[in-house]
Amino acid sequence: MDNGMESMLDTYLFETNSLLDNLDEMLVKDEKLGDFSSDDVNEIFRIMHTIKGSSAMMEFGSLSSIAHHIEDLFFYIRDKGIDSLSSQHKKELFNLMFRSEDCLRGQVEKVESGEPLDTDMDAFASEINNFLKKISNADGSSADNGGAQQEDAAAKAKAGAPAPGGSADGNLPADPSAVCFIHVFLDEGIGMENLRAFMIINSLKECELDFRYYPENMESNPDSCASIIEDGFYMAFDSEEMASRAGDLLCTQNHIRSYELVTIPEPEPEPVAPEPDKAAAAAEPAGQAVPSASEAAPKPQAPAKQHQGTPVKQNLISVNIMKLDDLQAIVGEIVITESMVTSAPELNQLNRDAYDNFMKSARQLRKLTDDLQDIAMSLRMVPISGVFQKMNRIVRDMKQKLGKDVRLTLIGEDTEIDKTIVDSIQDPIMHMVRNAMDHGIEDDANDRVRAGKNPQGEIILSASHTSSEVVITISDDGKGMDPEKLLAKAKERGILTKPESEYSRKEALGLVMLPGFSTNQTVTEFSGRGVGMDVVKKNVESVGGVVSLSSELGKGTTFLMKIPLTLAIMDGMKVTVGTSIFTIPIANIRQSFKILTEEIIRDENGSEMVERMGSFYPIVRLHQFYGIDTEVTNLEDGIVMWIESSDRSFCLFVDDLIGEQQVVVKPLPAFLNSFELKSFGIGGCTILGDGNISIILDVPSLHSAALENM
Repeated sequence: MDNGMESMLDTYLFETNSLLDNLDEMLVKDEKLGDFSSDDVNEIFRIMHTIKGSSAMMEFGSLSSIAHHIEDLFFYIRDKGIDSLSSQHKKELFNLMFRSEDCLRGQVEKVESGEPLDTDMDAFASEINNFLKKISNADGSSADNGGAQQEDAAAKAKAGAPAPGGSADGNLPADPSAVCFIHVFLDEGIGMENLRAFMIINSLKECELDFRYYPENMESNPDSCASIIEDGFYMAFDSEEMASRAGDLLCTQNHIRSYELVTIPEPEPEPVAPEPDKAAAAAEPAGQAVPSASEAAPKPQAPAKQHQGTPVKQNLISVNIMKLDDLQAIVGEIVITESMVTSAPELNQLNRDAYDNFMKSARQLRKLTDDLQDIAMSLRMVPISGVFQKMNRIVRDMKQKLGKDVRLTLIGEDTEIDKTIVDSIQDPIMHMVRNAMDHGIEDDANDRVRAGKNPQGEIILSASHTSSEVVITISDDGKGMDPEKLLAKAKERGILTKPESEYSRKEALGLVMLPGFSTNQTVTEFSGRGVGMDVVKKNVESVGGVVSLSSELGKGTTFLMKIPLTLAIMDGMKVTVGTSIFTIPIANIRQSFKILTEEIIRDENGSEMVERMGSFYPIVRLHQFYGIDTEVTNLEDGIVMWIESSDRSFCLFVDDLIGEQQVVVKPLPAFLNSFELKSFGIGGCTILGDGNISIILDVPSLHSAALENM
């Protein structure tokens, strides 16, 4: 695929996914209200029209086909009005639209992954067509009776009976004011030909075309279907210019096999001038006026000019995320270079005045680079509302399948977070919402009433900012978790690492995040396979975040995620070990302190430990772990740092602290990937102001690697 096509595909995927997100949000909102608004009906029609056209352009036939059938359905609903549907039909329409959205998303995901699209969509298309047929026949006539009438009409048409709306001899319809007709034939076997023809008629009328059509009652008379199959349908025009414009638009319509322009020959002119008046007088009894060609032509032009004169203002553009990554990298290089320039040793050779002038300019440069850095970061920030809104659909589907009455409350939807992180936390949030629905909320509403709760359960999904991170909570008012039962289940599965009596309440609740742990006795569609919460923990930690939970039996459970605003820039503490400089994320540091020899104790394996706030933590000597030569080997001479990540805590022994600094995170070179440095506690690197490289430590993997080797 060349760059041009790849760019078109990216644009297509972005646009289609955005439209489907809008559709999902609209459907969930309308289903809660129990009805579609007329604006939403129009919007769904426009969404499907756009997806149909762009998919056809990209030659994605299955997507275009389904979108086209839904477009036909909403064309009919839009014309008849949503109030023409019964409450049962509206309920069926909601279910049909949710399945349609899932079908379209499935095909889009195949496009994204490079898989071949489905070629046979006839079954689902038939389901949409059957629903359209059901609501179009809902005026009292049964489907069987309508089918018999249609067959009877077809037999009459074959026997030479006049077509509805046509003249007795089967020629053009009787329309004395028409200057010309367009005779249209539809594709064979498309079904519901009268509705298809009526949709084409309305499409042309929306383009400000003025004409009449025959059969006149095609949209409400199923009998007209047979005559349209046999003899097509007619459009009558008062000017050839209007007919010409209609012919151009017919080329863009679907299901048209062929069409032809039929011109009525004008009568020979007579010397007497009042003939038009006689024609007008003859038409008056029939209630029709005869517009001349000069009068008919300007009618559609006026609104068209007004529409063209309306200014179109575009405030948003879509940018490839790779370009933002490159921008962020360049800004990082500018920050590093600026720091290198301002700390150059040659500055000491300047005289006092020259040095002061230089530092004044340097401070202004620092201010501008800080502003540039903030703007570059803000370009990557997107509201978390997109992820939150998708949870409405998760709750909606599980409500129906589990039979639970639950409402989802969203708080802080406008909270912004880095686009890369948003993509990474969508699955964890989905898992926790599903866990709250399946495990948290009681199965029987009577149990909630007996406990003094509202029979309707509630899940609260909230997000808020701190100075350097986003805090996301998912809480429910369900039955909560029993630590004793969790310990018993973990013991049964053999995943306890120490006696049950030594587990604190927090540690017992943390067992639900271990791989293979599940409290469900049977495997269901949503849980019971021991996969879920361990994936949540892994995904959150992969973006530098931590996840914890609290629960009170009978009251509910709350999951808490703390995630950095961005992965590109972080606040870190620089430490020295020998001649090496390491950077530790500030978010993982609880304390830095000096210790005395008598404060050190040893466990049964002889490993060093230190007591902090009533608990004992192992000490990891960084110089020993990485094999670095240093003169600081006595614990009293160096610095001990209490490090924490999620539920894992330990102490790190280093030579000295240099200080806190905001650093630009750089990935490790690709040729180092084969060494799996991530598993040895190395998460990346940064370039310091003097040009040296500092290794950024990954605290969770450092904890695992260090304690396994102790």
